[in-house]
Amino acid sequence: MSAVPQAREPLLLRDDRDAICTLTMNRPQQMNLLTGEMLDALQSAFDSLVSDKKIRVVVLAGAGKGICAGHDLKEIRALKEQPKIEKLFAQCSRMMQSITALPQPVIARVQGAAAAAGCQLVAQCDLAVASEAAKFTTPGVSWGFFCSTPGVAVGRNLLRKRAMEMLLTGDVIDAKQALEWGLVNRVVPADALNAEVLALAKNISEKPPETLAAGKRAFYQQMDLGVAKAYELASSVISGAFVHEEGRAGMDAFIEKRPPPKR
Repeated sequence: MSAVPQAREPLLLRDDRDAICTLTMNRPQQMNLLTGEMLDALQSAFDSLVSDKKIRVVVLAGAGKGICAGHDLKEIRALKEQPKIEKLFAQCSRMMQSITALPQPVIARVQGAAAAAGCQLVAQCDLAVASEAAKFTTPGVSWGFFCSTPGVAVGRNLLRKRAMEMLLTGDVIDAKQALEWGLVNRVVPADALNAEVLALAKNISEKPPETLAAGKRAFYQQMDLGVAKAYELASSVISGAFVHEEGRAGMDAFIEKRPPPKR
């Protein structure tokens, strides 16, 4: 008698409690990579929240040791052609912009690594609370594909020279630096992270919801004029990098766990 196949765990978990919706990316073994499937799951969740009057605050989290390690380079490598890669990045850019378009404030809960598009995801959220163990990096430059799309969100959170330092070096910054540079709002011990996020979410959830929604909308309208065009340009640039010989060589090295190619 053959064994009954185990059902696959959902890509994205949703937990609604006391007007707070927690969305948890649920691929810890893959560091919650932003595959096309994961992007679809996040987009569907955000779309469903737009008109959900019961939810006042959204918490975005990742299962496992880190929140998100960015895009799946194996998936990008398999796409090969720039138009197909651009379609993936357009999908990602739409999802990212859905976060700021939501009427509810979105808080990133960052327990570990946030790399490349994972760092972008944290930066795109309205607020972020990090564990002392959290690390942040936009490492694409080392591998031949500059983190252009992460730069859109990171560049709108950090002072320009701080953002450029992250993007040009690919260096890792720790939670303390992320707090000093403006990438996160608060840093707490790992065992206090959930409680800190919940306390912040509860505080915000008690504010008038229409006021919150209108205030959030107006804030981004006046701060981020032109963001869609910025994402369009950045998506084209990063997609081109992935089909360039430098990017393809870097992807191969990364996937095969070799050091970045020497230039």
